[in-house]
Amino acid sequence: MKESKACQLFETVMKEKAYNMERCGMGIGNYVFIVVTASSKYILRCSNEKNAYDDTIHWLSELKTCDIPIPKVLASGRLEIYEYLILSYAEGKDIGDIYRWLTDEEKRQIAKEVVNIQKSVSKLRTDVPLDWNWNTFVDRMLNRAYKLISVNHYFDVSKVDEIRQMQKELQDYMISVKPTPYLDDISTKNLLIDNGHVSCVIDIDWMGHGDILTFAAMTKVALLNMKLDTKYVDYLLEELHTSEEQNKAFIFYCLLYCVDFMGERGTQFLDKVIPVNREIIDRLNDIYDELMNQWEM
Repeated sequence: MKESKACQLFETVMKEKAYNMERCGMGIGNYVFIVVTASSKYILRCSNEKNAYDDTIHWLSELKTCDIPIPKVLASGRLEIYEYLILSYAEGKDIGDIYRWLTDEEKRQIAKEVVNIQKSVSKLRTDVPLDWNWNTFVDRMLNRAYKLISVNHYFDVSKVDEIRQMQKELQDYMISVKPTPYLDDISTKNLLIDNGHVSCVIDIDWMGHGDILTFAAMTKVALLNMKLDTKYVDYLLEELHTSEEQNKAFIFYCLLYCVDFMGERGTQFLDKVIPVNREIIDRLNDIYDELMNQWEM
């Protein structure tokens, strides 16, 4: 989607002149823009998919009761071939973009705020299928990784098979996981930080139900992939007061996201291809080996 088209859509819907429009780096499943007008800033999200933002609007409405920092829905609908969603703008940068400049105390404070947000979300009353099973989530992740790795051929697909065997070892734990609601897509992205505090949680397109540890695991793999320290994740686990059994499951989830990252490399989403080169391949393989060593300890 060209910026000129997005600008035209915004002006038609909001009846305001857009003086500047910037395509965001985020949003592999849809087009995301920051729009600046004479009086304010907005977030514009667009998609070719019909009813693309129904779930987003639903969950943002539900989360109002949780008293957490989320965007406000200002307008939504369809214009020509595009579904659109216009949201309020929040100051701040994705935590991954500013992580290297955060102090340890700021990382600890952010971890405390994030866990409190997750605790608030966990109190939501949501409906889940009667046959809900946590293994279904794990299977879906592994099947996706297996398929993408098999297609792209940048990594050894046998790694996915190794994790399937580990899943069997954790069956008692997997069966014990309840369908607790939580924000499962906040890692080094979707979490805006301003002056050392959480300013907004963005891109809430769905709600996770299950083990809250997965968001921390995804964050650790993302930080390792960016060659950054993982102290923030250590603070998250401290705030969550994880048990020895949960720490074992956490390593499993890290491996799960590691092969998921492997599968995404070289895959095209809309007009973006996830970068891949020898350095990235070697780094993800090293991360996998490091996590496997932790699993075997």
